[in-house]
Amino acid sequence: MIVASLNTRGMPLRGSRLGERYAAIGAVFEASDVDVVNFQEVLTYYHLRQLVRAMPSYRFASYRRSAAGPAGGLLTLSRTPIARTGYRRFPMPVAADAAGLPRLSRLKASLKGVLLTSLPGVTVANTHLLANFDGDWSETNRYYRLHQGQLAALGRTVASIDVPVILSGDFNIARDSSLYGDFIRDTGLVDAFGADCPPTFHASYLHSNQTAHCIDFLLLSDPSITIEAAQLTFTEQLPMPGGPDYLTDHLGLQVSLAL
Repeated sequence: MIVASLNTRGMPLRGSRLGERYAAIGAVFEASDVDVVNFQEVLTYYHLRQLVRAMPSYRFASYRRSAAGPAGGLLTLSRTPIARTGYRRFPMPVAADAAGLPRLSRLKASLKGVLLTSLPGVTVANTHLLANFDGDWSETNRYYRLHQGQLAALGRTVASIDVPVILSGDFNIARDSSLYGDFIRDTGLVDAFGADCPPTFHASYLHSNQTAHCIDFLLLSDPSITIEAAQLTFTEQLPMPGGPDYLTDHLGLQVSLAL
């Protein structure tokens, strides 16, 4: 089984040529042997239609409906039939955990969660945590406690599932942070990339004083799942109308697994 994960749209909506980018993203997966793709930031039903149209061989779509689009911006497309779909929203942040955060961040935090897609013998989980616009994951940072709460809720969800879980998404926490280390320790999840996790965000989209980190992960709950290969995708600029460009500000993850 080959599983991929990609945050599809971090750049501003206006002027981002969304339809063209999504068509190009879909073409990459259509030409691949990937079985299941976890997408993040599929924010509206327009986004959803664009991806589904561009990936006709992925006949099975998993998402939870909300007013504007897929709940949490999460979409899983599969070439394998899906048994069922579930969605768990993260608890509303308490005032103490959200103190000092911008109003927009507090609003977005209330919309985050994890999408659960049941396939034969395995559950594929897809998540997207709140973005930390400070680029600082130390314990004194204003986003730290909120991220702790979201990770704790994510860990409880994974622990409640009685089949092996493949969890991936944009965690928006740096791999070298205590948030990541504590989450792996507390959940016992295995990182498919091991200790070798290069940055998963294109540095060209950062300010000159910021550093790219590994913030996207693909994690496994069961030691019986064998990791055969792991690689980054969407690492290079691809042809686009107007000239070569990255299709999204994130790099993608792709892992071959033996269940």
